[in-house]
Amino acid sequence: MKKIITFIHGFCMALADSVPGVSGGTIAFLLGFYDRFVDSLDDLISGTKEKRIAALKYLIKLGIGWAIGFCLAVLILANVFETHIYQISSLFMGFIVFAIPIVIIEEKGCLKEKLSRIFFILIGIALVSAITYFNPVGGGNGMDLSHPGIGMYLYVFVCGAVAICAMILPGISGSTLLLIFGIYLPIITAIKDILHLQLHSLPIVIVFGIGVLTGIVAIIKIIRAALEKHRAATVFLIIGLMIGSLYAITMGPTTLKNPQDALSLHTFNILFFLIGGAVIWGLQLLKFFSEKPEKAKQSEKEKAD
Repeated sequence: MKKIITFIHGFCMALADSVPGVSGGTIAFLLGFYDRFVDSLDDLISGTKEKRIAALKYLIKLGIGWAIGFCLAVLILANVFETHIYQISSLFMGFIVFAIPIVIIEEKGCLKEKLSRIFFILIGIALVSAITYFNPVGGGNGMDLSHPGIGMYLYVFVCGAVAICAMILPGISGSTLLLIFGIYLPIITAIKDILHLQLHSLPIVIVFGIGVLTGIVAIIKIIRAALEKHRAATVFLIIGLMIGSLYAITMGPTTLKNPQDALSLHTFNILFFLIGGAVIWGLQLLKFFSEKPEKAKQSEKEKAD
């Protein structure tokens, strides 16, 4: 049962990571396995032999679910993203708006104790808003990755490193950052081509992957230390990043290869917004049912003692 639950966790993370909106880290946070996920990555990088083996076993099970979910998402998203941008953006809005109160409820204990750290919310909002507003490739300068030069390879490498940091950190999603940086749809399309055995985009995807691995190594210890020593400030920052990403999603249509108007009240789709909320609450139900057997066992042990 645990293997199936871990597979589902990875699958859900992949669906989040593949679309702008909620990061895979946020899904891990909502489903209650974020600390184990971060600890496993850190143990794999610098743990003892025993910890590395345990971490590797866990991450492989998680990774299988992630890989299947990501491939399915990519095969679908590349076809529908640009043609249904406003419906999808509304869906992402629903993910975030409904996820924020869940994060607050989950972490209310540490947040109440360190309410003075609430200003980190403003820092998170400002950070995402600034990245979105000053994005050098937004507003119609869509990225063309078909004939990359050295500068483009370097740009894609940096984008991969930054995006994976966002994917691991609950808050703004890495895909949202890729959308802001103007390479979300090109990377999704490149990966889709490779899945169809069209390998002309393989070099740019490899460089992107190297950037992702570099970002994991660079950020994981920082995240682990922040959660252990400054959890309240980190959670407030995460909430701010999530709020700020609403602006990023609003401006997302302007970063497409064929730029469209930013999301507005006229183009906002309430049905897809509510579907996004239903997905988030569905994940909470999944967490509840996956934790129920463990809580029952713990309760039996306490009664026996």
